[in-house]
Amino acid sequence: MLFLFLLKINNITFAPNMTKKVAFQTLGCKLNFSETSTVARLFENKGYQRVGFNQEADIYIINTCSVTAQAERKCRTAIKKVKKINKDAFIAIIGCYAQLKPKEIIAIDGVDLVLGANEKFNLFSYIEDLKKKKSPEIHSCEIDEVNSFLPAFSSNDRTRSFLKVQDGCDYECAYCTIPKARGKSRNHKITKTVEVAKQAVKSGVNEIILTGVNTGDFGRSTGEKFIDLVKELDKIEGINRYRISSIEPNLITDEIIDFVANSKSFLPHFHIPLQSGCNKILAKMQRRYKRELYAEKVAKIKAVMPNASIGVDVIVGFPSESDEDFKSTYNFINELDISYLHVFSYSERPDTKSIEIKPKVSSEKITERSKKLHILSDKKTRYFYDQNLNKEVNVLFESTSEGNKMHGFTENYLKIEHEFDKNLINKIVKAKTLGISESGNVLINV
Repeated sequence: MLFLFLLKINNITFAPNMTKKVAFQTLGCKLNFSETSTVARLFENKGYQRVGFNQEADIYIINTCSVTAQAERKCRTAIKKVKKINKDAFIAIIGCYAQLKPKEIIAIDGVDLVLGANEKFNLFSYIEDLKKKKSPEIHSCEIDEVNSFLPAFSSNDRTRSFLKVQDGCDYECAYCTIPKARGKSRNHKITKTVEVAKQAVKSGVNEIILTGVNTGDFGRSTGEKFIDLVKELDKIEGINRYRISSIEPNLITDEIIDFVANSKSFLPHFHIPLQSGCNKILAKMQRRYKRELYAEKVAKIKAVMPNASIGVDVIVGFPSESDEDFKSTYNFINELDISYLHVFSYSERPDTKSIEIKPKVSSEKITERSKKLHILSDKKTRYFYDQNLNKEVNVLFESTSEGNKMHGFTENYLKIEHEFDKNLINKIVKAKTLGISESGNVLINV
């Protein structure tokens, strides 16, 4: 006897062989990308077909950021975009913005579901039959109640995977809302994290980037240490490259630096948030170090890994930052042996301590200071690239192309430009650096 089951969604009848479609948009940090990939795999395991965000789908999931006001605007823009593509689609919002301002989000026309930090990995408990809701729903708990940890890794990029090893933050930086959006610092035990890393390796990637809200704080909830995790990951067979995405200067121990210098898989590349090169501003930011410690860490890295790439985060226009304070930051960075900067304009966030700090810096001043640091970053990068010419390197090529060009990255994060060759995609190739292209990338001879 043959039974035929039919499913009705928005008055449309679906036969069992008509696969429902899901689309994702990820805003914000690398951690969000790893979590989106994990949620996407849950849908794929349920029989959904994943499609691009510009395509028509039955359900759209937007994983949000709330670090800046611009990040929140991008969420609203994405929702408007979905409504134009498919006005009857089910729209679910997850991520930091969803945890911090759920009532603000459900006021946006078209939103059906908002899930907080504890609920976002349980989407299937809330989506039901995908019918548009008469009234949007919020499912979220107080951030103090958030204690779950789900390991995650991205898998939509054949070349590399972002591996989530830690979540939450116990720091109280005056400008930051992340602890309110993600809760306390927590992680899985090393054994479980290694199991997830092995799954990422099986997906065919050649590089894994360790990521978290405060990556170096790994082990706080399990009584372990980040260095012990690094040592265990280094033993995994079948993976050639690991990068540490970002680590606080006060958490980079000499043991970590020395291990990376002698590791078979961990690459000579560090990204270290500075935020300000002025001790007075660092104190007001409630950062846990002074600039002298930062300089010591950079010097230590360069002493044991002269070719290491060091990236720096810096915020311009923090309240009360005077011209002299900025000059102090500029001169400090100028003297550091670093490779590039990520420059962020201060963005005032609700419920942060920096709101009370006066005087505020004008937008004109912030723009002017940002430009100066971007120019300094370009100079630092060009000098670092020049120092690495005429050297043997190993390049991992990416799948994306720009015209007839493809790109890749060396162990120490030189961006390589090469004629497109599909046979090089996701391959690690030995090469020699030759010069700098017109676009500022390194040219090689394969």
